[in-house]
Amino acid sequence: MAVKIKLKRLGKIRSPHYRIVVADSRTRRDGRAIEEIGKYHPTYNPSVMEVDGERVAYWLGVGAQPTEPVLAILKKTGDWQKFKGEPAPAPLLQQAEKVDRPLFEALGGEDEGKGEAITQKKKTEKKDEASAESASTEA
Repeated sequence: MAVKIKLKRLGKIRSPHYRIVVADSRTRRDGRAIEEIGKYHPTYNPSVMEVDGERVAYWLGVGAQPTEPVLAILKKTGDWQKFKGEPAPAPLLQQAEKVDRPLFEALGGEDEGKGEAITQKKKTEKKDEASAESASTEA
């Protein structure tokens, strides 16, 4: 029996979420799994990759073969390099914290035009035209 480490798809149509699972190679993609060893959420910014390194090392040690997408995830998290005895990769990028933008007033901007709008409202123009037409027809 060949054992594979592969992705199991979850989620709605346009919001996929994956679980990294150990399963028999003959089972279907979303079928029964032996064990769940991680998560992968590609639609988040930045994408979320959580892998249980101890379980991955165990399953790779007993002969489980990762699929290509799982191999790419394991290389990014460093579990593949740890298994092979290679140096660890650079750490993954974390989402930068939001920096508050300075207020307009703090930059020295002064807004002098807090009065009325420059152009007249269209409703008043129509009323004026209608009253002028009615006055010309009466005379």
